Amino acid sequence: MNLLHGVGDFFSLDIGTNSMRIVQLSGNSQHGWNLQRFAYVPIDPKLTQDSSDLGKKRLGEAIMGAVEQAGIKTKNVAIGLPAGKTFTSIIETETLPEKELRKSFKYEIDKYVPMSLNDAKADYIILGPSPNDPAKTEVLVSSVAKDYAESSMETIEKTGLNIVAMEPEPLAMARALNIPGSIDACLVVDFGENSTDLVINYKDQPRLVRTVPGGIEVLIKAVASGLNVREDQSRQFILKFGLDQNQVEGQVFKILNTHLDTFAAELAKSVRFFQTKYLGGKVGGIVLSGYASVIPLFAEFIEAKTNVPTVKGNPWQFVRTSSAQQQALSSVASEFAVAIGLSERSND
Repeated sequence: MNLLHGVGDFFSLDIGTNSMRIVQLSGNSQHGWNLQRFAYVPIDPKLTQDSSDLGKKRLGEAIMGAVEQAGIKTKNVAIGLPAGKTFTSIIETETLPEKELRKSFKYEIDKYVPMSLNDAKADYIILGPSPNDPAKTEVLVSSVAKDYAESSMETIEKTGLNIVAMEPEPLAMARALNIPGSIDACLVVDFGENSTDLVINYKDQPRLVRTVPGGIEVLIKAVASGLNVREDQSRQFILKFGLDQNQVEGQVFKILNTHLDTFAAELAKSVRFFQTKYLGGKVGGIVLSGYASVIPLFAEFIEAKTNVPTVKGNPWQFVRTSSAQQQALSSVASEFAVAIGLSERSND
């Protein structure tokens, strides 16, 4: 089982809070990707939280139902690991010939993992020379608690599938949404149900990975309380009116503005941290994913608060799809960033 590296023929599985996404691509990063098969299946949030044997069995049945719906034939699967269950950091080490560096790092990785290696699964990728100091090499280190990883593997492998890779969701998301070849850094933001993943890519490599608490659930509760409506109505208000001050007498905007001020400050803090660490580096754009890409005027709000050009991300930017596929995906396309990023892993 690889935590980060290439894996051969496989499909990707992204299990979210409210839905499950499956993607299988053909092609490569050099010539572009083609969408072969996919599935989008709504699920009960309680299903992923049920750790009982029966709960795991039901989740396995839901997974196989999605695999069948997609028409997937291979048993090999790459899965995403929630950011809250993983630890990812970028460290600098002395530059050595790659063979020596790999040999050295194999025995030193425990220095960079916040738990005993007996209790964790860990992996690393050599990013290359540090943009800040050519005498140093940057290495991305990622780890996950062994108990959680093995429990996830058991649930999925009991269905007959073979897990060939596990990857933190923020890294997969950023791969799909990154703007390649950009001189400036790009901050990719995935605004989720209960938390938000932040990744800064610079020179086509992740240089900062963070998760901050708070997602659309916080906004839903705030609007529901402020307008005295049910939470399902609150969600509809947010997704329909967003930050439009001309709707509902500006009431939804006023409530969201209060809560999103703090969120925008977190983004600005990440930008400052990056630009302090990488002298001469500049965050030239923010790319929004998840609910941030569908809430009306969210991008305009963030751009005004951070003074950084902000756009809605397109996880399908490197993937060729047919008109029939586009039609089938039209209402949920923005939710596939992690699944697509997992499928865009190198097959070399």
